[in-house]
Formats: sequence, structure tokens, C-alpha cells
Amino acid sequence: MKAKTIVIMILVILTLVLIAQNTAVMPIQLLFWQITMSRIVLIVLMFAIGFALGFIIAKATGRKQSPPKEV
Repeated sequence: MKAKTIVIMILVILTLVLIAQNTAVMPIQLLFWQITMSRIVLIVLMFAIGFALGFIIAKATGRKQSPPKEV
């Protein structure tokens, strides 16, 4: 296996363990609103938002690959 694949698998496993251990319901207050939701939902939501923002920023600022050089 490649190192990148192993790192991704470890991160996924750690994320699943983190989600499984945080099942309590908690209140969340944002400015004037208060919402009660499970920590699992909150963690997954924040993870998805972070992933989406990272993906968008990477696509917006990423360098274009140069074509392969001919020998």
C-alpha cells in the first residue's frame, strides 16, 4: 500500500472512533439562535464543511499541472 492510502485510512478510522464516542445531545448557540443536536451530527457537519472548504480553496488556488516533457 502507498503511504498516502495508509494515512487516509488511519484518519478515517480516527474520525469514526471520535464520532462513535460523542453521542450526547448538546445545545449550540449561534448569535441569537439556540439549537439542540447530537454531537455526532455536529462533528459530521463540521467535518463536511471543512472538507468542502478545503476542496474549494485547493481548486481555486491550485497550480495547473504542466504537460509531460517529451524526450
